[in-house]
Amino acid sequence: MLRPWNLEITLNKADSKAIYLQIADAIIADIISGRLQKGTALPGSRSMAIKLGINRNTVVEALNILINEGWLIPQERRGTFVADILPIETIKNKNKQSKRKEKENNRLIRIRFDDGHPDSKIAPIDELARAYRDIFKRKARWKMMGYADEYGDLDFRSAIVKMLNHERNMQVDEFNLCITRGSQMAMYLIAHSLLTKNDSIIVESPGYQSAWQCFENTGATLIPIAVDNKGLKIDHLEKELKKNNTVKAIYITPHRQYPTTVTMSLSRRMELIRLAKQYNFTIIEDDYDYEFHFGHRPLPPISSYESLCNFIYVGTLSKVVAPALRMGYLATKNKDTLEKIGQLRKIIDIQGDSIMEKAVLELMNNGTIQRHIKKATNYYKQKRDFLISLFKTHLNDHIDFHIPEGGLAVWLWSKNNINWMDTLAKVEEKGIHIPLPTYYNNSKIDGIRLGYGSLTNEEMEEGILILKEVLNDF
Repeated sequence: MLRPWNLEITLNKADSKAIYLQIADAIIADIISGRLQKGTALPGSRSMAIKLGINRNTVVEALNILINEGWLIPQERRGTFVADILPIETIKNKNKQSKRKEKENNRLIRIRFDDGHPDSKIAPIDELARAYRDIFKRKARWKMMGYADEYGDLDFRSAIVKMLNHERNMQVDEFNLCITRGSQMAMYLIAHSLLTKNDSIIVESPGYQSAWQCFENTGATLIPIAVDNKGLKIDHLEKELKKNNTVKAIYITPHRQYPTTVTMSLSRRMELIRLAKQYNFTIIEDDYDYEFHFGHRPLPPISSYESLCNFIYVGTLSKVVAPALRMGYLATKNKDTLEKIGQLRKIIDIQGDSIMEKAVLELMNNGTIQRHIKKATNYYKQKRDFLISLFKTHLNDHIDFHIPEGGLAVWLWSKNNINWMDTLAKVEEKGIHIPLPTYYNNSKIDGIRLGYGSLTNEEMEEGILILKEVLNDF
């Protein structure tokens, strides 16, 4: 026989929480802790009210909540008992079922389109491994095993600066730079060094959700501005700036907008710079795949314009070498912001991987990185052209698309009001995973972004044929 439950509830009438909720929460806590076990009968509402010195109706209200939530079960003429199956167990069972179903689905997936990952099979892994080993053969190698600069290895920063200034018309030095573990870490450092809960930040819509999460984590308010085939709609931005004086920054992907891949026009870039100076906000420019460009010389980054002071430029080497190599960087001429970034970096990650930085520096100095970029650019261009040919052959009745001048993904949209949610669910049932793009505060999905870098031509063709089959059935 279960031991009787001792009613030990302390009420605080000065608390802002209602008395009946205090009673309900106290009973739940006793159930979870095991003091009040499954099948145990609770005292009657009258005796509980007398012991607690409160109105019986208050106790009845608390018990009704617990019954509705599934913690308690009333039995006619017998009383109220702790449920045999608790809500917390139901949640756990549902989570287990959900995870089991997810694992089953994962086993069925044959081909996974992504949103623009590089092909790790062509990464210069052997050269990187050789450079890493060689570093440990150097004299005085023990000096590398201590603490390093939170901004990154100075020689490595100098090499990145040289690349930015020579190839992207930037005008920065090694003391304007911080090396990070990928662009996502850079975004987190920027967000928490620049924004507070009282600030607003402009974001592109559609846009990059992982960056939004960093901004939202600061408590700042996100304000979406639409994009079209020339990039961010500057007239919409200007209207927002005129009525909102809390805008601290804008986050953009002007080289190849994520996810649509369009390039912001030169005239809009100049207007954006003008507005940044007029309204004193910072431009956060995410240049996530600048290296892979197939056409004519690309427009230089917005951050390269000499007239712009308030900018933070973000780049990555993870797409150049391999995603597993978590190495990105940010550049800014704002010393106060960079100092805050350095202080935050020391709190969460003291320093980067200085030995890996030296290894990648070796590949930059001996030309391996440059040769790999040239080889990879040709490789990805062939993949892009093949995917475009599949669109024209198999999907021409259903979709339109933008042919990007570089990068690792193509944006396509519907000619016939395709319900992408239902379509991609059907495609996944046939073993092909295609991710849905994310929009800020907008459930309408106008298009999808198909990455081609990490798939073989055979995989892309099979995936597109399945998509065609599903679209033809609707």
